[in-house]
Amino acid sequence: MISLKNSVKSALLGCALFLLSANSFAQNNILELLPGAKKMIYDKDSDKHRLIGNVNFIYQGNKMYCDSAHYYERKKVVKAYGKVHVNKRDTLNLFCDSLSYDGNTRLAKLWGHVRVRDNEYKLSTDSLEYDTRGGHATYRNGGRVESILTNEVLTSRVGYFHPETKNFFFSNKVKYKSADITMTTDTLRYLYSQKKTFFYGPTNIDTKGAKIYCESGWYNIETEEGTLYKNAEIHRENELIKGDTLIYQPKLGTSIGRGNVYYRDSTQKMSFKGDYGFISDSLHYTLLSGHTLAVKELDNDTMYVHADTLYSFKHDSIEYMRAYQNASIFSSKFQCKADSISYTPNEDKMELFRDPIVWSNGAELKGDSMELQLSDSILRRVIIKNKGSVIMSVDNDKLYNQIGGKEIIAYFRDNDLYRTNVNGNAITIFYPEDETKTDSTVVKERMGMNRIYSSTLRIDIDSNEVSGITYLGEPDGVFYPMDQIDKDEQFIPGFEWLDLLRPRSFEDLLKEKVVVIEEELEEAEDESLEKIDPLDIK
Repeated sequence: MISLKNSVKSALLGCALFLLSANSFAQNNILELLPGAKKMIYDKDSDKHRLIGNVNFIYQGNKMYCDSAHYYERKKVVKAYGKVHVNKRDTLNLFCDSLSYDGNTRLAKLWGHVRVRDNEYKLSTDSLEYDTRGGHATYRNGGRVESILTNEVLTSRVGYFHPETKNFFFSNKVKYKSADITMTTDTLRYLYSQKKTFFYGPTNIDTKGAKIYCESGWYNIETEEGTLYKNAEIHRENELIKGDTLIYQPKLGTSIGRGNVYYRDSTQKMSFKGDYGFISDSLHYTLLSGHTLAVKELDNDTMYVHADTLYSFKHDSIEYMRAYQNASIFSSKFQCKADSISYTPNEDKMELFRDPIVWSNGAELKGDSMELQLSDSILRRVIIKNKGSVIMSVDNDKLYNQIGGKEIIAYFRDNDLYRTNVNGNAITIFYPEDETKTDSTVVKERMGMNRIYSSTLRIDIDSNEVSGITYLGEPDGVFYPMDQIDKDEQFIPGFEWLDLLRPRSFEDLLKEKVVVIEEELEEAEDESLEKIDPLDIK
């Protein structure tokens, strides 16, 4: 018959297995029986040793308590029942209703009110499996992990964790909660020592400053920084940031987006799109590049801005926006193109640099640079600096009323050009109309072409037609009847009609216009060749 000491040794061995490494069990361990066990029963037929009554042992500094324990020597199976408590080196405690350990597979199973606790966290679940070889534990029927130091709570249906390294892995209805953060996801890996979470699947993170969504990525609980992938979104009080990838660094005051970036600032009533975005809270600026589009909501219109790079910032409560390289603007009231554009909404001011063009209704304005003065989306005045020109198509683009000069100030009423002041090298070419009235009809006919040179001109305009001219000094003027127009004087210097470049919708801002223009030019060339009379060719 086996001795009481050997039976006690077997029972303790089984109850402490889940806390010991696989190498520990290969050693010749010495067990110390403490006072408490009242009775031992051995059943030869079943090869079962049974200890009853306040079972209490010490094994390599680990203490185990239970009401009763069974040991099956040949099967190397140990079972413990009733108020099971295991203490490891006074730092880790485990409690459960029952425990089973298989010495062959070295797998321990625990049932009923399972609780694991050390100096930093505690785990509670219905049942638990512990693999002593791999050193990891698993629960499959719901569990709860709580931090004693920080009041963090994490719950899930399934959990895998390594007690020694505190590396946790959770799946199925995972929820993390602390004083400042709530996180829900499908699958979560938590490196407790680094306070770093990795999530796989749809994830929502609520913090005091933001609401976050993504479908993959990582987030640091302490620093609040993270990298978010797949349909990532960050919602803040007045802001929304989206992207394929978002790098979130709230303590540094920065957010970085890559791929399909979208940023909206509701306080400025502006939104931005691009391939790359950098948002700085501390420096109060936003930078986007690659297929960019900015949308400014106005009182009576919406303005769209496109460029290779968009830069928006705030200084002394004044908002600024810069569009660099291949910049263009579309609104229902006017449209623009330039190499770069500067826009100050607070001051209703816009500046265009390098080959700018402005279209408003039937007028096309060009120069070396321009300054637009607005009222919401309404053009009030345009100052054209150096090599200025204003061109207005009449008779379905067959003729053009033209104004040129060193500096032109163009005045608008409801986005219709009604007056220009030209200072320096002023020239105007226009085609006056003769109106004949009968009882039932009004017949308009072009009389010819008027060309006037002067140092300074004021030109009044009505519906793209010249209605009056005022000049200082002696003008140089000439009138050509329609059949005697001098082709050398038919256009102002540097004349170009660039209506094909004009955006007709905000979608046009993102299209490559070059191919379209070349095709339309080829069609126009073919049509002109068809109209040529061979007898006119000399």
